[in-house]
Amino acid sequence: MSRVALLQIDVSDTETPEIRVPRVLDLVAQQKGKCDLVILPELWKIGAFNSGALEEYAESTDSESVKQLQAAAKSGNFWLHGGSFVERLADGGMSNTAVLINPAGEIVDFYRKMHLYGFDHGEAILLNRGTQIVTAKDTPVGHAGLAICYDLRFPELFRGMGDLGVETILISSGWPTPRINHWRVLNQARAIENQAWVIACNEVGPNGDIMLGGHSMVISPRGEIVAEAGTSQEVLYADIELAQVAEFRAEHPFQKDRFIR
Repeated sequence: MSRVALLQIDVSDTETPEIRVPRVLDLVAQQKGKCDLVILPELWKIGAFNSGALEEYAESTDSESVKQLQAAAKSGNFWLHGGSFVERLADGGMSNTAVLINPAGEIVDFYRKMHLYGFDHGEAILLNRGTQIVTAKDTPVGHAGLAICYDLRFPELFRGMGDLGVETILISSGWPTPRINHWRVLNQARAIENQAWVIACNEVGPNGDIMLGGHSMVISPRGEIVAEAGTSQEVLYADIELAQVAEFRAEHPFQKDRFIR
């Protein structure tokens, strides 16, 4: 059994990124000895809906901020999903990029968000979409797949993860209050259809002209919500029994009945 900590961060516009970063790093450090995996939400430094700050806070994958996350994972001796940050790409473009770090402080992989929200504004026109499914084996929650927020609406991505053998899905998010009912249903659907654990970390507070909805949650392979946060900043803990994945897949092996024309 492994314990995870979801850090549901307040990203209110009244706090600058310069103040937020050390505050969040301190909260990460406080998880030492309490869990095996820590996960942060999407674009927590600036907030998921602060499109005006994307250019200003774009950084490379070896930036000081990323190095601080690596140091935090090593010091805490836990796996750290560092949420996502605005990555400055080699061609000058930008992407919404998640980072996964092991307890040695080594970067395991980066995932660049495939589905960009905003339709004709925001990240949809300012960022470059990712093109690769990213998974990591041998994490404390087994073979894990990475996704970010709006990705939740596109089940093909998660089916692709399932075809690669994923047992747990890690979702870093900035999901708004007006559609928080969709958040709950979609997270449960992704767990049910893939018979996998879903660990989904959201953020809270007013950001841009949007209120972030919280309700970070952990969902079992049977689709049961085993832990759920409220609408304020908090740390949500949950125990992950990885054996439940194989047990439920053996008990109800519906994946073999997939039919695609």
